[in-house]
Amino acid sequence: MVFWIFGYGSLVWNPGFEYDEKMIGYIKDYKRVFDLACIDHRGTPEHPARTCTLEESEGAICWGAVYCVRGGPEKEKKAMEYLERRECEYDSKTLVDFYTDEDSAQPALTGVIVFTSTPDKVNNKYYLGPAPLEEMAWQIATAHGPCGNNREYIFKMEKALYDIDHEDDYIIELANEVRKVLEIVGAGIQKEKELLGSSHIPLKTQTSPVKIFSLPEASAVAVAATREEEN
Repeated sequence: MVFWIFGYGSLVWNPGFEYDEKMIGYIKDYKRVFDLACIDHRGTPEHPARTCTLEESEGAICWGAVYCVRGGPEKEKKAMEYLERRECEYDSKTLVDFYTDEDSAQPALTGVIVFTSTPDKVNNKYYLGPAPLEEMAWQIATAHGPCGNNREYIFKMEKALYDIDHEDDYIIELANEVRKVLEIVGAGIQKEKELLGSSHIPLKTQTSPVKIFSLPEASAVAVAATREEEN
C-alpha cells in the first residue's frame, strides 16, 4: 500500500512525518479559508485560533505540496496516526486529483488524501464559519496556545506559498490585515507605557535610606544577627 497526502496549510512547510517523495502542485475546485477553530495548538477553548481549511469553489485551484509514504504497513500506519492526531480538528478525509502542470487536463495523481472539515456549525464543533476580514485579523493577531501564536501560522503560510512561487491573494490580504492590527495593538501598548511612566514619588513610610546588601554580605549580617539573639 502507498498513500499520498496533500498539504495546503502547515504541512506545506512542516510535514512532521517521514515521507519518501514530495511534489509541488495543486488541486482543483477548492480554495483556502480561515474558517476552522484551533483550541489546542495555537489557540484555547476560550480564545480559539483561526486555521486554514478548504471550501469547495468551482473553478478555483489550491496550490500546496503532496507527500508520498511507502515502505510497508508499519511506516504508513505510523504516518497516518501522526497526521490524524495533528489534524484532529478536521473531521473528514477527501480523495482528490492532484495536478503539477498549470492548465493541465490530466492529473499527475489520483486518489490523493486531503484533510477537510464539514462546513456545519451544528455537527462540527470546530467550524467557525466565515467572518469579516477585520474580525478574523483581530482574532488571529491575539490568539495563542501551547504551540505558539496564531499570527505566526498565517505569516509562515504566506512565506511558504511565496517560497513555492504560488502566492495566495486571500492569504496575503488577511496577513496584511493582521499586520495592521499588530500595529494598532503595539501602538496601544507603547501609549500605555508612556502614560504609566515610572514613579519618582518616595514611599510615605520611607524615612531613611534603605541599605541593599549583596548576597554574601546580606547572609553574613543575617548570621551575625542570629548569633546575637542566641547570646
